[in-house]
Amino acid sequence: MSCNVVVGGFFGDEGKGKIVAYLALKDKPAIVARGGVGPNAGHTVIVEGKKYSLRMVPSGFLNSECRLLIGPGVSVDPDVLVKEIEITGIDSRLGIDPHCPIIEKRHIEQENISEHLKTKLGSTGSGSGACVAERALRSVKTARDVPELSKYLADVPSEVNEALDKGMGVLVEGTQGTYLSLYHGTYPYCTSKDVCASAICSDVGLGPTRVSDVTLVLKSFVTRVGEGPLPGQLSRDEVLRRGWIEYGTVTGRERRAAPFDFNLARRAVMLNGATQIALTKIDLISPEASRVSSYKDLPAKAKEFIERIEKETMRPVTLIGTGPSIFDIIDRRRHVS
Repeated sequence: MSCNVVVGGFFGDEGKGKIVAYLALKDKPAIVARGGVGPNAGHTVIVEGKKYSLRMVPSGFLNSECRLLIGPGVSVDPDVLVKEIEITGIDSRLGIDPHCPIIEKRHIEQENISEHLKTKLGSTGSGSGACVAERALRSVKTARDVPELSKYLADVPSEVNEALDKGMGVLVEGTQGTYLSLYHGTYPYCTSKDVCASAICSDVGLGPTRVSDVTLVLKSFVTRVGEGPLPGQLSRDEVLRRGWIEYGTVTGRERRAAPFDFNLARRAVMLNGATQIALTKIDLISPEASRVSSYKDLPAKAKEFIERIEKETMRPVTLIGTGPSIFDIIDRRRHVS
């Protein structure tokens, strides 16, 4: 089967959690592996009216048959992880690579007392950046040093590659978004690592030739939490008028918003080597599209928007989110190429 890598195309908050949860249930991969920085990014999954806000556990946990892995590139906060294991009930299915760096309370304290990080850059204060910095100095504690994580330890690179060798499906979940990348984002208003597709693959131990698809998640409008430039930013009154008010999963801070940016979308396709696009929240651009389940039933305004995205990016829009639930999706993968 295939290896599909899901990444964000803007500044995070594009709806990757929903897309990963849907693909995990629809495609039934053997493994859902999480890459990215750490618990500084939150993914939201809504199913049957219940909302899960996850910072560590892969969003594909709803598929009760799949193995859930956290790759060696991901910084782990044991306190956050243990709480999420209890909430999701995935204890026996979880594997954590022994090389994952461990976020300790002192890392969180370092970030929260830093005026540069908290005030100028708008850091989430999760300790992820301080942990990554210490890892670069080769002095950080790793998962194999934490007794309470011992039963979860697993060789993640071996598991994902062996699954692919056996013809099984692997779904890789990225975090944040292209323009929060340390290398390709709006430095210094960015995260502490690269979060583009190639880096997410490295986080879980996958080489580039193992990837079948890169699904770039784009929201129908652009949002950003914290500091840093946001091209086309709207006034709060205008954001409120359009119904685009959102709040960060991790910080609870209100997100700034701007209309869909085709320049950012085109560059994100290039930087990630995207093969297809998942477009979320089209119902907030075209209210008549709310909970529509078939492409032919979408209003003309929504179709025109999708067609323009495809023309500008030269990539097919294969998944279209029409509401908050993971099942509020139009899946066009069999009909477009």
